[in-house]
Amino acid sequence: MEQNLIDLKREHQASLSRPPYKYSLAARFFFLSMDFVAGRKITLSKIKLLEILASIPYRQWEIFSYGQMTRHYQNLALNERARQIVNWSREAQDNEYMHLLLVADKMKADKISDAWYLIPPIPWLVVWGYVVFARLLATISLQRATLFNAEFEDHAEHSYAQFVAEQPELETQFVDSAIVSEYGKLKTWADVFRRIGLDERDHRNWSFMLSGKIEHVVRYEGMTELDVPIYVD
Repeated sequence: MEQNLIDLKREHQASLSRPPYKYSLAARFFFLSMDFVAGRKITLSKIKLLEILASIPYRQWEIFSYGQMTRHYQNLALNERARQIVNWSREAQDNEYMHLLLVADKMKADKISDAWYLIPPIPWLVVWGYVVFARLLATISLQRATLFNAEFEDHAEHSYAQFVAEQPELETQFVDSAIVSEYGKLKTWADVFRRIGLDERDHRNWSFMLSGKIEHVVRYEGMTELDVPIYVD
């Protein structure tokens, strides 16, 4: 996606203006648990925890889909759908990992130490628990797994939008980072986090498409055109 085709400030305001998706009971419990552990205030440490967890469902979908492809290799339609999920999951994993590197780079530049819940073995336990949950959900219903992930990504998009709105100093913090240069042509840290938030919207859109809820896709000028929905059931 070309950075210069997107008005990041306008899309940031669009994220702030759009109400969050009406979350399921499971998603609300998950977000309340995050607030209990990390606090309600959106900090870089809390964002870092979100990004540590963000790639896990995509890895589980990749594993699950490879299993389907192996067991049902003669079912061409199923294999094509599974292959698309694998390809998109890999791309999403790489993107979420880049977000983690960017947040870690910003914390290092600002000399911000990890919060207590990011000190081992606590994050290992949190990750292990989320891996079990994501794998179980994908096994029971990949449709439900993708819908839960859409809720997660919707929450992430709104979290980044709120974080930028609450940190006006980011507007004048100019970027001098090799990692950011690899990510995109962005001048300020405010735009870096706006761009990450827009990535989360893209993940949200794809997850809604996969779950069969294309009516919740949020389009915007400059976005990559979405392919025909590969609805999973």
